[in-house]
Amino acid sequence: MKHKIQQLLKHSLDTLVTAKEIDSAVLPKVIPVERPRRAGQGDYASGIALAIARAAGRKPRDLAALIRDSLPSSTLVNSIEIAGPGFINFFISEQALMDVITDVLEQRERYGTGVVEKAGSILIEFVSANPTGPLHVGHGRGAAYGDTLARLLRAAGHQVSTEYYVNDIGRQMDILTVSVWIRYLQLEGDAISLPKAAYQGDYIVDIAKHLRQRQDVGFDSQRAAEIEAEGTSDDEVLDSLIRQARELLGTDHFTLLRKFVLTEMVEVIRADLGTIGVVHDEWFFESQVTQSGELEAAIAALERNGCVYESEGATWFRSSDYGDEKDRVLRRSNGELTYFSTDIAYHLNKLRRGHDFAINVWGADHHGYIARMKAAVQAAGEDAERLHIHIVQFAALWRGKQKIPMSTRAGEFVSLQEMVDEIGRDATRFFYVLRKPEQHLDFDLELAKSQSNENPVYYVQYAHARICSVFRQMKERSIVRDANGGHVPLNEEVELNLIRQISRFPEVVESSAKSFEPHQIAYYLRDLSTDFHAFYNRVRILDSEPELRDTRLNLIDSVRQVLVNGLDILGVSAPESM
Repeated sequence: MKHKIQQLLKHSLDTLVTAKEIDSAVLPKVIPVERPRRAGQGDYASGIALAIARAAGRKPRDLAALIRDSLPSSTLVNSIEIAGPGFINFFISEQALMDVITDVLEQRERYGTGVVEKAGSILIEFVSANPTGPLHVGHGRGAAYGDTLARLLRAAGHQVSTEYYVNDIGRQMDILTVSVWIRYLQLEGDAISLPKAAYQGDYIVDIAKHLRQRQDVGFDSQRAAEIEAEGTSDDEVLDSLIRQARELLGTDHFTLLRKFVLTEMVEVIRADLGTIGVVHDEWFFESQVTQSGELEAAIAALERNGCVYESEGATWFRSSDYGDEKDRVLRRSNGELTYFSTDIAYHLNKLRRGHDFAINVWGADHHGYIARMKAAVQAAGEDAERLHIHIVQFAALWRGKQKIPMSTRAGEFVSLQEMVDEIGRDATRFFYVLRKPEQHLDFDLELAKSQSNENPVYYVQYAHARICSVFRQMKERSIVRDANGGHVPLNEEVELNLIRQISRFPEVVESSAKSFEPHQIAYYLRDLSTDFHAFYNRVRILDSEPELRDTRLNLIDSVRQVLVNGLDILGVSAPESM
């Protein structure tokens, strides 16, 4: 409906241009039309006259009146008022409101979709946690946001691919491999202890047990008793164990063990994501850019563009020339490439696959990484504006007044699986996206489990279940709904408010998609449910006169459909009973 108002205004402005009342140069690309914040100011308001008055050489109120008088006649609008300094307020006709119900029931699952003017191809990378442990509730927020954003953008009309970037090389994978190997040796009866700095969780023992069951070649060593943790710091101890493991097992066996551990962990993460309905289209491994030559090619591109220099034996990227706070190391003095180097190659790979733009969903601990990554992309010759980076604050989980620690290395964390087991997939996803991603989230488990109006997901799902209950009662009472009926004008304020709320859905989808804010959908569904519950408590439905009854049934059927469409974007179910 908003776009129809914009079309009316465009027609009026074009008429004024033709009549030489205004110059076409003053017209904006997008005509502003918004929902008024206060009741009594119409269903829609436009500040177009205020926006172009100075350039048009006219007073805003005079220009607003001129625009109003040039509007074509339309059954969409009941009346138009000029308000304040020059706002044009539109009051939608009753017939246009009734047409909203018809539109929803004709379009069904398509209602509110395909709302973007220019659809594009988008790649979204999210979660991408190191494969060193199961996902915990902190990771879950990034997973829910990324997946919901993908659903939202698809609903809006974009082509979307999702990806998980797996850091399968580097020291952390070596530490994980050694941690599993030591647990494996313990299961084999070797008296060897696992250092505190190694990975400690029960999942390490599980992988070690799988290693015993599935491998034809054993990973025990006759010299295992000779292993001794050397060093005074945690890093020294771990490095010594990695070195000894490589020596005792041999390079081939250590590599084979590492690959087994990685495969096990990736499957654990896939399963964790599956508990909240997240399935990535692609899994991209860091080793792909190192083995394909893209890593060296990325550094070569930076060198050709004069963005690399040598200092103190290391290779540096001049990221400070592109807005970063300081230059960054690409290759250390010992010849090892940094994680930043492989990340540059990966991002160049993403941007060169043919998508219009790429979205990264990163945790709050990566905030300082944004400037250097955009700098590298730009220095390598790509458009940094095509890389969108969204920061998601990790969620804090509370049990009463006790905050649960989230240390993967120490094995002290509440896994995503455990939380879903406790409160369910729907509550998990809904609560995760209920706030802007950059805002801190304290996850209230007790509220998420409660069956009360204060629990937003319960409140929304209960609205859907209530509507389904009405239709069950209709069948039980052998009431026949006239498929061609239900066109009696509705005039109860709660009815009209409900229709107006339904009409907002396409606008909310469009706004949410443009701003990458799926939480708008969650807030909208709560508002829609509030209006429905007010309607349900005020209006008789099945006991109304037949034609009025059919109209009200059509109304709540359209509410039910919008609830389903909105919940589907959030990845939340719409139960028929509760």
